[in-house]
Amino acid sequence: MFHLPAIDRRLWALAWPLMLTNLTVPLLGLVDTAVLGHLESPEYLGAVAVGANLFSILYWTFGFMRMGTTGLAAQAWGKRDRFGQVALLLRSVLLSVAIGLLLILLHQPLISLGLNLMNPSPDVSSLAAEYAAIRIWSAPAVLCQYTLVGWLIGTQFARGPMIMLIVANGVNIVLDILFVTGLGWNSRGVAIATVIAEYGAAGIGFAIVLTRMPEGQRLTRALFGKLSDYLAILQVNRFIMVRTIALLLVLAFFTAQGARQGDTILAANAVLLTFLLLISNALDGFANAAEALIGEAIGKGSQSRFRAVFRSALRWSLWGALLLTVVFVAGGRGLIALLTGIEEVRTTAWQYLPWLWLLPFAAVWGFLLDGVFIGATRTRDMQNTMLFSALAVFVPVWWLTTGWGNHGLWFSLICLMLARALSMGWLCWSHSRHQRWFERA
Repeated sequence: MFHLPAIDRRLWALAWPLMLTNLTVPLLGLVDTAVLGHLESPEYLGAVAVGANLFSILYWTFGFMRMGTTGLAAQAWGKRDRFGQVALLLRSVLLSVAIGLLLILLHQPLISLGLNLMNPSPDVSSLAAEYAAIRIWSAPAVLCQYTLVGWLIGTQFARGPMIMLIVANGVNIVLDILFVTGLGWNSRGVAIATVIAEYGAAGIGFAIVLTRMPEGQRLTRALFGKLSDYLAILQVNRFIMVRTIALLLVLAFFTAQGARQGDTILAANAVLLTFLLLISNALDGFANAAEALIGEAIGKGSQSRFRAVFRSALRWSLWGALLLTVVFVAGGRGLIALLTGIEEVRTTAWQYLPWLWLLPFAAVWGFLLDGVFIGATRTRDMQNTMLFSALAVFVPVWWLTTGWGNHGLWFSLICLMLARALSMGWLCWSHSRHQRWFERA
């Protein structure tokens, strides 16, 4: 009988719930695309593509509330520091609520700026503005979710995020169909459904976290900490913030360039980017598991455990990339046809499908190494490699291939993924060779 090594079993025990959790995220995008893609006009699909991309930038600018919390919680878990785990959670939740309320207060200029930068057609722009004005009310719930999911991953309770997001996303899908197909609310209905589901997910997350509190731990003033404690959390995670902004600006630029080529190209790219989200969230299951186990290894000061986790996560990530490549090569055309019945959008998406075949193996290295660097809280390295990949690779390649049209845009995205893989891989090798991973333990 086939037996997995112990470290592989631990990786899979964390990875499969996280993978299932992550796959529910693009499932929402698939449902949004399928519901709107079968309406008469591609403008609704384009509006949600633009609006969703805007909120990806807006919310994931503060993605450090998830990623930074995971690394710090995992290291506290490795040290068996119960007070540190609870204090980190409480302070991060309070920061999330404060930032979310600030975003609501500033939403009008932020949405106007975002739409001006993306520059969609007037019809798409008005629908996207309506969508965004509704979605912004979910900001506190979304940022609290980031913190709760990060803390649960870091403390190795992967089933928590799975329960939290699957239930909430199921509600979102049902409301999507009800509001759009049943009530005819179009892109506005998608936004309302998402807001309701986000608050539902946050509520479920808080209920799960309360069951995970250490016995005997009371709500004391010391847990709230001082202003310097909150500033320290922001300072530690500022590099993740810059890295995330750079990545999301690339994706926003990608969407904007597609929009300049017409609503059909915009809609076709939206369909294909939904599959990119599927790829990233599937492969991130192993990366998220690596975050928790790498952080634990560093908290314990165990170099042998660190190496074993890295090898296991790399091996299974590559198998996952191979499987996804086979799926999209064999069934890509059918999946596109499933998502949209608009013949023009479907035919256009088929033209650019081969670029999707290259994405799993181009992107898997960056996804995995993100997990390693987050677990090790090497956030400056994440920032620097992303800035290099975006500014020194993506932008010049796009400029040199503007004559290729949308093919040049997809080629530039592939080059960004490869640049991240090479630059982060070199740093990973350098840190291992000079034994720098445990310097901050």
